[in-house]
Amino acid sequence: MFLEKQFLQMPGPTPVPPQVLRAMSQPMINHRGPEFKELLEEVTTGVQKIYKTENAVLIFPAAGTGGLEAAVVNFISPGEKVLVASIGVFGNRFAEIASKFGAQVEKMEFEWGTAVDPAQLADRLASDQAGEIKAVIVTHNETSTGVINNLPAIRQAMGNHPALLIVDAVSSLGAVDMRTDEWGLDVVVSGAQKAFMLPPGLAFVSVSPKAWAVAEKCTNCKYYWDLTAAKKYLEKGQTPYTPAISLLTGLRESLKMMQAEGLDQAFIRHARLRDMTRAAMRTLGLRLMAADDIASSSLTSVYAPEGIEANKLRKVVREKYNVILSGGQQKLDNKIFRVGHLGWVQPLDIVATVAAIEMGLLDCGCSIELGSGVRAAQQVLRS
Repeated sequence: MFLEKQFLQMPGPTPVPPQVLRAMSQPMINHRGPEFKELLEEVTTGVQKIYKTENAVLIFPAAGTGGLEAAVVNFISPGEKVLVASIGVFGNRFAEIASKFGAQVEKMEFEWGTAVDPAQLADRLASDQAGEIKAVIVTHNETSTGVINNLPAIRQAMGNHPALLIVDAVSSLGAVDMRTDEWGLDVVVSGAQKAFMLPPGLAFVSVSPKAWAVAEKCTNCKYYWDLTAAKKYLEKGQTPYTPAISLLTGLRESLKMMQAEGLDQAFIRHARLRDMTRAAMRTLGLRLMAADDIASSSLTSVYAPEGIEANKLRKVVREKYNVILSGGQQKLDNKIFRVGHLGWVQPLDIVATVAAIEMGLLDCGCSIELGSGVRAAQQVLRS
């Protein structure tokens, strides 16, 4: 039986290039030997360049959520107050992790599909005259809604408040500009299975000098996630525990690909894929969740047409056309579908995805002009 190519148009995991897969098949090496030291130092430096930071970057075998937990237990002691600015599922997840480890969590919740309002954040921090808030936690790119927050504006809104700025950049790093040092970001978490074009399993955490000073006094429970211990091992070219060696060899290859494309060109490509997708969905008469000025370059969230279940549409597109879309989460379940366009994704992948969505809409009884969305995407690509 002929096996068709599957179009994995999700916001993660994302497609893995063949050269990365080949790199991961290399023979195993001693994780305490000189070959591994060279590998770890090379990929750490490479990831630092994507972060645009001189800060230490630590790499753990973990999902992105593991990195979020590390960002809590190393910098927030039990009983300390943190302010979480949440715009969706993953902002709420970060708040839940902090709460589980004893933090007093205050949540500023913004309507799903909107971004954090820096003015509201500034007002709240200005009222914290005693400096009780020890950290501000924010998601850079909210994967559940397709909204990206303005990190420089958030940093500016904090003014001279001494709180750490802790950022979830799991689905943004490598797809959109991230200037860790220039923007004054203290702790930034990301993951391998998004723009880094790897299978799931690596989490990255960058830490500023200010955050390291906080970590020295942090009293929260940790063992595996002890970043101070990880930093000491990194200085020797090692990790505290057995590393994911195959993923690191894959990371070395994916970093070469990212370097060859160039970061600025990668940001342009991701923005073009976003614009192609949004133009196509609008032409098909579908409503987008995020406004243009806060629309993510990593994914696009789209409301299903009136009278059509989003999950049914996704099922049809998957089973008949082999295109995998993500569904809505929690209160958005069966209301939206999400088109991922980050990582190893090219413009013609989006053209094919739009074509599949068009056919799926027709199969579900929606009245559209076949090819109109594809044409709109093509026009953006040619502009």
